[in-house]
Amino acid sequence: MTAQIFADSLHTAEKHLSRRDPVLRQFIKQHGDCRLQMHTRYFETLVNSIVSQQLSVKAAETIFRRFVALYAPAKFPKPDQIVATSDETLRSVGLSSQKLSYIKDLAAKVDNGSVHLKRITKMSDDEIITELTQVKGIGVWTVHMFLIFSLGRLNVLPVGDLGIRMAIQRAYGLSELPKPGEIETIAAQNKWQPYCSVASWYLWRSLENKAM
Repeated sequence: MTAQIFADSLHTAEKHLSRRDPVLRQFIKQHGDCRLQMHTRYFETLVNSIVSQQLSVKAAETIFRRFVALYAPAKFPKPDQIVATSDETLRSVGLSSQKLSYIKDLAAKVDNGSVHLKRITKMSDDEIITELTQVKGIGVWTVHMFLIFSLGRLNVLPVGDLGIRMAIQRAYGLSELPKPGEIETIAAQNKWQPYCSVASWYLWRSLENKAM
């Protein structure tokens, strides 16, 4: 999908959601065009997602920057380079033993072909979830974020995301945080499909004090 086709798809999604859901219509007016983007830095993104788990944004950025610097001045390291890096070296940049084992598992699986990142754009969302969750440390939530923010898949509903749950509770006047089934029901009632990713983007934005 070209950048222009993707941009056109986002505009179509905004119109669809505005017509069908008065709550999202207000968010779309407030925050303007959806700014989801696709990119092809798949391996780098997945490594970064593992580094970032249960860390503040600042701490994660520091560790990730140190990790990348291990391989400077080259570009982001290839999977075989990471596999060949000693655990001691990886721990020296601030990675826990658990996280470095996750990163090495990802790198090994990409390197030996167990995980096919080069073919991933041709897979369905469910196939990608199955493909990536075989890696230690990568769960469904991580894959949902990857589908939305890397691959630009437009119909992903991250029902396990706390931000989405909080936004829906507030926006739709619920007494408590909705469970996955309740989120799916709200999405169906308001006809978010086939643009659940775009609906999610606006729900995340709704938690901010002002438009981005």
